Amino acid sequence: MLIALLQIAALASVAILLGRWRASVRRRNAATWDSLVARLRVDWSARDLSDSFLWKEGMDATPQEVWTRIQGAHGLWAIYQNASVMLEMVDFATRSGACGDLELMATLRSDALQIRVCVLMALTQYAFTHASEGVRVNAFRAATLYTGMAARMTRLLQESAAVVLPDFVAAM
Repeated sequence: MLIALLQIAALASVAILLGRWRASVRRRNAATWDSLVARLRVDWSARDLSDSFLWKEGMDATPQEVWTRIQGAHGLWAIYQNASVMLEMVDFATRSGACGDLELMATLRSDALQIRVCVLMALTQYAFTHASEGVRVNAFRAATLYTGMAARMTRLLQESAAVVLPDFVAAM
């Protein structure tokens, strides 16, 4: 009896996971540039990280200043979510054939994954030690990668979807 219940629970769990996966694939395939740009977090802006972060890479700030400018864990979570959306933008550009620069696409994918790892490490450290030096260093690294990714994403949008570039700049 117990084994039968466990089997039913396992099958139900697998069915739910497959259903969620299928829904996410449908959502991804139905995405447009406008819908992706609309998903960027607008309640937080990275403008404080650098004066021209959308047009050139790099920041002029210390890890402590970056931690203050990104508003701590709130900004880290926004960076995490925006990196995910920008990764979907890269996937959309790849699927639609909008950009032929494969090296740029690979760099953007790598940036998104590195940003997400750095943010998760920083948030995990923050949960245990609050704003220690390790948290600020990981936040600084994530912010540096994020500003670089935003500059490269701007370049991608200039090449493949110039129509949505103003909306992207406004959202960032």
